[in-house]
Amino acid sequence: MSDTAAIPDRADIERLETLSPFELRETLISLGTHSQQRVAHALLNAGRGNPNFLAAAPREAFFQLGLFAVQDGREVGQWQTDLIAQPKQQDISKRLDAWLAARVDEPGIALLTAICSWADDQGWDGDEFVFELVDGILGEHYPDPPAMLSYCSQVTARYLATLMGEGFSGDRIDLFATEGGTAAMCYVFGSLFANGILHPGDGVAIMAPVFTPYLDIVSLPEYGLEQVLLEADMTFPDGTHSWQYSAEQIDKLRDPSIKLLICINPTNPPSVRLSDDTLAQIAEIVATVNPGLVIITDDVYATFVQGFRSLASSLSRNTILIYSFSKYFGATGWRLGAIATAKDTILDEKLAALPAAEKQRLARRYSSLTDDTASLSFAERLVADSRDVALRHTAGLSQPQQVQLALFALFDMLDEAGAYRRSVQQLIRRRLDALLTGLQFNLHPDPLRAGYYVELDFMSYVNEHFPADFAAFLKKSYEPTDILFRLAAQTGVVALNGSGFDGPPWSVRLSLANLDEADYSVIGKAIRSVAEEYVTEWQAGRAQP
Repeated sequence: MSDTAAIPDRADIERLETLSPFELRETLISLGTHSQQRVAHALLNAGRGNPNFLAAAPREAFFQLGLFAVQDGREVGQWQTDLIAQPKQQDISKRLDAWLAARVDEPGIALLTAICSWADDQGWDGDEFVFELVDGILGEHYPDPPAMLSYCSQVTARYLATLMGEGFSGDRIDLFATEGGTAAMCYVFGSLFANGILHPGDGVAIMAPVFTPYLDIVSLPEYGLEQVLLEADMTFPDGTHSWQYSAEQIDKLRDPSIKLLICINPTNPPSVRLSDDTLAQIAEIVATVNPGLVIITDDVYATFVQGFRSLASSLSRNTILIYSFSKYFGATGWRLGAIATAKDTILDEKLAALPAAEKQRLARRYSSLTDDTASLSFAERLVADSRDVALRHTAGLSQPQQVQLALFALFDMLDEAGAYRRSVQQLIRRRLDALLTGLQFNLHPDPLRAGYYVELDFMSYVNEHFPADFAAFLKKSYEPTDILFRLAAQTGVVALNGSGFDGPPWSVRLSLANLDEADYSVIGKAIRSVAEEYVTEWQAGRAQP
């Protein structure tokens, strides 16, 4: 069988282009696997954002803490060896100190010791703090409070304050720990609709390109929202994309029919942080013409770029902040995320301003929780809605997950030299450099680039470096995603279509997180070789009489 035999024809490619890029990926993986078997190519799946690096120390600390928790419970219990009791809170911090001192050379012990010392410096009650972690890691209770354990919440709030930029205060937010950022997305949209803050027909602005599920959620027929795209239309002087937004695009938010803005910052897939000018323009629009605008800002990639600033730092009252620990700590399988809203959020003002009939409906909805339903904040309703209200008492992220989340946050906060963050950022940068070396192409230098993903616009490059008839030939002869099918079938490289993220039709989205540095050089060469095929085919057509 020839290398091109497995490539679908143009009609099939056109049909497959309608799928979500994450569904299209399965077809490409199948082609890439076939190529691997036939030509001995390694399957290189660069369509996956799951990182292949992990933070070791907070995991070591987690497992050590778990061993202490079991041992402490066993010493308290009066039953058989495998039937232990709940550890006792009194003097538990002293018992942990002694246990740590006897294991100073073991992995994770230094971090646990530093964490206990840090908690003391905060003036926290040592027994209360340690008991929450120990009781939590054993997972013997439903989370209480359901939104988040007390000390885990305080740790997370302080950690977010170190990430989100000047103006963000961890002391003035409510937190809800969730099963990753994906659960956070579902909970937020569910509560916005359940509480009459969003209605069918409302305008929703989406900063594109964007993580596809946001497009899919907004398009759900039961929501009936009107989608308005804010396109990243800015370019560098050389014509390549900067993936920033012109003032004209952001000015679409001046339309009062737009009730919600969805922003990923740094972006996915272009992977650049929003410019200060864009942040300032959005703040000006909210201050002057659209004060009721609700903003969902998904800031999962904040740690991959220097000088990050979130919209939550300047528009805390308007924002619903979603943060996930998955990417930076290599913890997608842990499902660790959080939703943050300001204690003085405009969402509570919107609840207070609802018509009487809506308030009566919501009083019935939340009547099992309290006889004063009007006093329930949006943050409290969010927790209840996550379990369809009826099961609010069993809501919340599991306690062991919350303990690991807190250990991740404390590990990064206590790394004052920034060694882990620097290592992660440098790792991503080396992979980008390897990709570009293989491509024989340079990206415009950009201090706002996070680089967790890269989006390469093939047609933009063609327009800049080739005669106009080459671009016309490509558009006439091929579907924009043809390059993805060639890559998979001929080289075993799997990438995603940027168009699936509402990016340019001929763009390719690659993850720089899940493969090794040498693999990205191979991927770059593969993309270049496939692109050269198009040039050869075009030149052959021009040479014919």
